[in-house]
Amino acid sequence: MISAKTKICGLIGDPVAYSVSPAMHNAAFKKLGLDYIYLPFRVETDNLYCAIAGLKALGIMGLNVTIPHKVAVIPLLDELEPVALKIGAVNTIVNDKGYLKGYNTDADGFLRALLERGIYPEGKKVVVLGAGGASRAISFTLAEKGAEIAILNRKLELDLAIELADKISLFSKIEARAMELTDDNLSLVLEAADILINATSVGMSPYLDKSLAPKQLLKPGLVVFDAVYNPLKTRLLSEAEMVGAETISGIEMLVWQGALAFKLWTGVKAPLDIMKMETIKLLKDHED
Repeated sequence: MISAKTKICGLIGDPVAYSVSPAMHNAAFKKLGLDYIYLPFRVETDNLYCAIAGLKALGIMGLNVTIPHKVAVIPLLDELEPVALKIGAVNTIVNDKGYLKGYNTDADGFLRALLERGIYPEGKKVVVLGAGGASRAISFTLAEKGAEIAILNRKLELDLAIELADKISLFSKIEARAMELTDDNLSLVLEAADILINATSVGMSPYLDKSLAPKQLLKPGLVVFDAVYNPLKTRLLSEAEMVGAETISGIEMLVWQGALAFKLWTGVKAPLDIMKMETIKLLKDHED
């Protein structure tokens, strides 16, 4: 029962209407009997400062941060943990009596999803598609763990890939490469690749029937990870399965990053199985 003692966590972004995070976290709170509630808040860019001030004023325990605020929120926080500082993006805020600390649980969430499947990045050749927020978290994590990375992005935003590769090379022992996303370049890097990662929104609505990696370039033994989690099985993952590649859905990263945020807010280990089950159920209902 919600009361004056109920602790509030939530999500800020624009849009947030279709987020699965409220269902995922509220199911976890209920399972553990915690007097918490998780709410989505649509916050337009011009209102971000007021939203963060409201977080302090209302005593909200913490927030997840999604598009378009992951970078813009940084100057409004009191401290960043090292991973968020290095990546330059925040997806989780913890409010400690008015002192706001920013974290990036996307990075560790991605790594946990790999390790859970027995896949260790060290020495692997990895192709990352995209250079946005998800790519930044994923690419820095891979570099830190000793993977060799090629970041491919479309010509119009190639500068973002170059900037990301340069920053990774500066912060790690790994020299990352940036390339234009073309079929020829993709064919070149996938020939020797161990892992392919789609860190773009291609594959989710309204691009459900799209994939950036042509089926003929995929191969048995390749690990194909799609950060898109809605739909549950993207075209990329379906075609990867057809050729005998190992596939990992974005659901794994989503649930792990959520579980890590949950622990930061509550101090309690998250019920990962419940969070995953609730997320899949909600997504299947949406598909139906």
